[in-house]
Amino acid sequence: MRKVNLKDIPDETWSSPRGKFGGASKEISIALGRKPSSTDLKERHPFDVELCRLPPGKIHSPYHSHSAQWEFYHVISGAGQVRHQEGMTPIEAGDAFLFEPGQPHQLINNGSEDLVLYVVADNPIGESCHYPDSGKWLVRSPEHRVIQPEGAEKLDYYAGEE
Repeated sequence: MRKVNLKDIPDETWSSPRGKFGGASKEISIALGRKPSSTDLKERHPFDVELCRLPPGKIHSPYHSHSAQWEFYHVISGAGQVRHQEGMTPIEAGDAFLFEPGQPHQLINNGSEDLVLYVVADNPIGESCHYPDSGKWLVRSPEHRVIQPEGAEKLDYYAGEE
């Protein structure tokens, strides 16, 4: 059996260059031994679990959809909203929701306190993401690469999103 305690897992923070996107997460599966870049399914684990914290006014990531990945969310505390293909849906503590492959989504903390939630994803090998607002694609095979037109200036992950 493998066991970890959240208090022993460091926060990994992120922020976009202009600060629109940002937050912190505790990579629970990695603390339990998951090796995300491995192609050995026993090392990758069948799913990835993280505890995510979005400060007030922050957005988790650019609006995106996954080609093959499923994502399950469970809100622990705080409130916010989810942008999806049908519009916006408010979320609060106790809510659980799911996005299947091909469904674009984005988490937004428009509340006054941290939005804290668990994210469970299956992270399949060969996964790609589409970013409808900027038209970009991200390909994982297993490393991450932003795909851009030939001859174009090298794009940053947040290019066209802020």
